[in-house]
Formats: sequence, structure tokens, C-alpha cells
Amino acid sequence: MTTPPLLAYAALASSMALVGSYVALSKVLVAIFPVFLLAWLRFGIAAVAMAHWVRRAPGEAPLSPRDRRLLFWESFLGNFLFSICMLFGVKLTSALAAGVTMAAIPAAVALLSWAVLRERVRARVWLAIVLAALGIALLALARHDTPGAAAPAPAWHAPVGQLLLLAAVICEACYVVIGKKLTAQVSPRRISALINLWGLALVTPFGIWQATTFDFSAVAVPHWALLVFYALAASMVSVWLWMHGLRTVPAPEAGVFSVMLPVAAAAVGVAALGEIFTAVHAAAFALALAGLLLATWPDRRAAARS
Repeated sequence: MTTPPLLAYAALASSMALVGSYVALSKVLVAIFPVFLLAWLRFGIAAVAMAHWVRRAPGEAPLSPRDRRLLFWESFLGNFLFSICMLFGVKLTSALAAGVTMAAIPAAVALLSWAVLRERVRARVWLAIVLAALGIALLALARHDTPGAAAPAPAWHAPVGQLLLLAAVICEACYVVIGKKLTAQVSPRRISALINLWGLALVTPFGIWQATTFDFSAVAVPHWALLVFYALAASMVSVWLWMHGLRTVPAPEAGVFSVMLPVAAAAVGVAALGEIFTAVHAAAFALALAGLLLATWPDRRAAARS
């Protein structure tokens, strides 16, 4: 088998680093925008940017009723619910907590594939699931106070936020499992554009409700720029980079690069947002990364067969 080019590896690593960065930086945005308004603006900006991706490519089959149903559930779970749970979760906890929790996505995908698709789960993946669960449980012992806040966060913020982040992980796992069925019929670019439009439609009533009482003039120019970065990174650029890398790198091997997600989220949380990296965070982070690598590292026998 030909060794995949360095450019494909760079695309995969950049995609996951970008995801980790925007997950962490959303902590800044949820302090400025109400969550539903933020999600509405994100989907709206991305819809304009991806308008040229909606049209069916020459030779691509029309959408079947099954494809349309899958696109709806792909967006409802992977775009709408994921965004709401992630944004509220980050608002109540921290970028560090989000990074550690998002590292459980590969383990959650394996667990859901076993439950829904009846795919076999290897022993080391079960161990990865246990490590991910232990890492997330450790976060309950860590403090998640917002740097510069006038008072400590209420005691209920951390556990509720952690549950919301865990719900976001489950939503993302559903997104991956449903996507396995969709990509066989619809191009990745068109999937990205269509599920973004569904996300926009679902959140629009809530977004308009919050927009009617929001003072847009109070938002500084740098925060508008950050919003545009968040919208394009979350809905467009990270997806394109990931699909570009997957063209030449086997999926199990590509999964290893998801290690960049929690690393980037933690780095942005500490370096840019001033969050404190405690010993408890370090232990949870180590467990999460170990579980992630166990779940995604390519199997030797599979690599040999390929």
C-alpha cells in the first residue's frame, strides 16, 4: 500500500485542531450571544458560504425519501442538538472540560455502532470506553470557574454542563453513524450544505426570539470576526479538510488524528482564555487521550490486509 501523502495527514490534523479550537473559543461567544441566537447566526453565515454546495453535482443521483429522512436526522442530532448541548455545556463548564469530554467521541461512536449497526467492538475499544468514562467522571472533581468572573459559578453549573457535553458527544456519535449511510449516496460537500440548512431551519424560531431583545450594536468588531471564524470552521472548513484527508488515508488510521481535538481545546483554554490546568484536569486529560488512542489506533491485522 502506498504511504498516504504528508498533505493528507496535515489536512486531518488541521481539521481536528480546528474543531478543538472553535469548541474552546465558543466559550467567548456564549458570554456575548444567547445560545440560540449564536447557533442561528452560525448556521446562517455558513448557509451563505455554502450556497454553491447545495446543487446536485453532474451524475449524482437525486435524493431518495430515505436520503431525505437521514439528512434530517443527521442535522437534528449532529448539527442542531449537538450545537445547543455543546454551547450550553461550554457556557456552564470550561473549554478544558469540553476538550476532555469531546475526546470520548470515538468511544461513543464504537459503542453506538455496536448497539445500532451490530458492529463488533474489540476488547481495547471497550477499555477505551472505560477510560473515557473515568476521564469524564474525574472532571466532576475539577473547578470550572470562569476566569475574571466576579463570583464563583453556582455548584450546579459543572454537573449540568458536563451532562450537556456528554449529550453533545452522543449526538456527534449519532452524526457519524448516520453519516456512514449517507455518504454512500450523497457527496460530502452536499451533505454539509444540506444539513446546515436543516440546522438553520430548526433553530430559526428560537434565534429570532432571542434576536428581538438582543443589542447587536454592543458587539465589538473582533467578536463579529470570531463569530464568522466559528461559523465557517464548524460548518465548512473543518468538514472539507477532514474529507480531503479521508480520500487517501484509511478511516481507522485517520481516527488517530482526532487526538488533536482535545489537545487544541485544552491549549486554547489555557493560553487564550486563561483557564487553570490543575492536577485533576491533567489526570482526566491523560485518561481521555489514552482512551481516544486505544479506540482509534489502526489494527495491525487490518493494516496488513489493506
